[in-house]
Amino acid sequence: MLYLITFATSITAALLYAPMLDHPVAFVAGAGDDKQVLFGALLELLLIIANIGTAVVIVPIMRRFNEELAIGYVTARLFECTFILVGILSVVGIVSLRNQVAGPSEGTVAFTLAAIKDWTFLLGPGWVVGWGNGLILGYLMYRTGLVPRNVAWLGLIGGPLIILSGTAILLGGNQPSDTLHGLQGVLTIPEFLWELFLGLYCTFKGFRPSAPILQADAVARSA
Repeated sequence: MLYLITFATSITAALLYAPMLDHPVAFVAGAGDDKQVLFGALLELLLIIANIGTAVVIVPIMRRFNEELAIGYVTARLFECTFILVGILSVVGIVSLRNQVAGPSEGTVAFTLAAIKDWTFLLGPGWVVGWGNGLILGYLMYRTGLVPRNVAWLGLIGGPLIILSGTAILLGGNQPSDTLHGLQGVLTIPEFLWELFLGLYCTFKGFRPSAPILQADAVARSA
């Protein structure tokens, strides 16, 4: 359910931010609803809690297989949340500027903060996620068999694709061409489906009882 919460909060917040991030100077001048932006910031705070929760609740199981990777997954989630938090500070900073007397300097600062918000998305959900949710969690789920292994390949494939696309945009100065931008959207699909699958599968079905890691635990309890 925590995974599903991350989907609901992140997507809704992105939609609420869109008018401000597309036209930050106009927003500071008074063209826009700041309550909408502040509600998006609240949703992203909840996103941070859900992100950390997805890692913390899975550590007791995953550490039975590989404690280092289990801790690495928690670290990756915290690293991602750091970028999200910086993005939140950027958008509420723009709202604060809007409540001041708008002038040329305020418009420049607002444009800079909006650019920082874009970078935090690229480096957090658009890059670190490839390592954490993609490679680390995908590998752990594949080896433990807690979910169908053929689906875990979505994470093992989607993770590197996100890393590569994020790196390409990073090296391009965050000004991708329409072709590269469209390609990034396509390359994000496997990771998107992987995280959505985890949320739905584990909510309505749960981990596979036949997974070796759970079988060993059952034998231990029986003994």
